[in-house]
Amino acid sequence: MKKIGIISDTHGYWDNKYLKYFEPCDEIWHAGDIGTTEIADRFEDFRPFRAVCGNIDGGDLRLRYREILRFKCEDVDVLMKHIGGYPGNYDRSIQGMIYASPPQLFISGHSHILKVKYDKTLNLLHINPGAAGQSGWQKERTIVRLTIEGNKFTDCDVITLKD
Repeated sequence: MKKIGIISDTHGYWDNKYLKYFEPCDEIWHAGDIGTTEIADRFEDFRPFRAVCGNIDGGDLRLRYREILRFKCEDVDVLMKHIGGYPGNYDRSIQGMIYASPPQLFISGHSHILKVKYDKTLNLLHINPGAAGQSGWQKERTIVRLTIEGNKFTDCDVITLKD
């Protein structure tokens, strides 16, 4: 069993609440637009950290993290990409991969719109944790926690980061 903290679109902004809410997590996954290597370092120093680069991430972060990350967590096939769209409207840059070989969990960011949605057609769970940083038009900053046990998802918590 693994408890996962999912975050996106920090845009170089650090909030100590990340550590508070991700304290019970075994790993942290960042869906891109990290913003600075300092932010990535802080997450890496805190917990095992997986990330993809986003469209605002510069060269140092692009050398460190790939645009697309596919891996196993427990018995779940996970696919992560910053610009990914959502069920029924996947981004063209990832659509072919998703349809050819659907993951069980697809994580994206970019839109700053919190979305947890099950794709019945492809039998996958899509999570966009919204935006955790202060840059952008979102009204609320959000993150997500999720437990993965074997091939099951439980305890999906959406957390609003109040200022």
